[in-house]
Amino acid sequence: MIPRLISQSFLGADSDAVLAAIEAGIAGLGGGGSHVAQQLAHVGVGGFVPVDDDAIEEKNLNRLVGGTAEDVKARRAKTAIAERVIKGVNPDARVTPCRMKWQNAIAALRGCDVIFGCVDSYGERAELERFARRFLIPYIDIGMDVHETANGFSISGQAVLSSPGGPCLWCLGILTDERIRQEAGRYGKAGSRPQVVWANGVLASLAVGLFVQLVCPWHDAPQMTACCEFDGNRHRVETNRLDHAGLIRCPHFDAGELGDAFYNRG
Repeated sequence: MIPRLISQSFLGADSDAVLAAIEAGIAGLGGGGSHVAQQLAHVGVGGFVPVDDDAIEEKNLNRLVGGTAEDVKARRAKTAIAERVIKGVNPDARVTPCRMKWQNAIAALRGCDVIFGCVDSYGERAELERFARRFLIPYIDIGMDVHETANGFSISGQAVLSSPGGPCLWCLGILTDERIRQEAGRYGKAGSRPQVVWANGVLASLAVGLFVQLVCPWHDAPQMTACCEFDGNRHRVETNRLDHAGLIRCPHFDAGELGDAFYNRG
């Protein structure tokens, strides 16, 4: 008889239980959010609140993980696709799909242990981070853009872990008044069917890695703030923006904006 080998996860003896108890909100289920949902399911996260008001279209097929041509014909909701992908990996997963704008799903999102922001605009990122800090929820933001240059196009993006009290997206220069003002004119430079599934995958993987390090640290102490910048032209990830910002107390959110005295998450 061959003895059964018992493997021990490098994430810790109780990591399966920790991950299974997590409720993860995902705002936006396009190219980035669909990757995040799939990876979190494989990691072992037990609870999901996927939020998106949209249905899949043909132009989404080159980057929406789990989407099929049949889904396009059926005009299937992106939340339904995410639920199918998650349940395909873990049939016992707790999934609360919210086919609506995330601003209308705050009752479900405020009970989450972490929120992934996978939205298109800087304005929405600003709102999501403020919401997460209001309820003392770690917020992991991913964003990618394609800029037209004199010699072609430049692909760039970032994955940021923003924890209440620490440096925020404003501290790191990800959010600026100028970016919010100008974003409408820049969005869509990559075309209506951008082949960016690989870049979205890189950023989603970085975001999921930041999450796992936060809840099941496999070395040192959990990171409470992190910023990974992706240079898609050079296929390089750098993490020096935090050095520039400094590990300072965030000046953009005062004490009155951290936590809701009338809401008990327990």
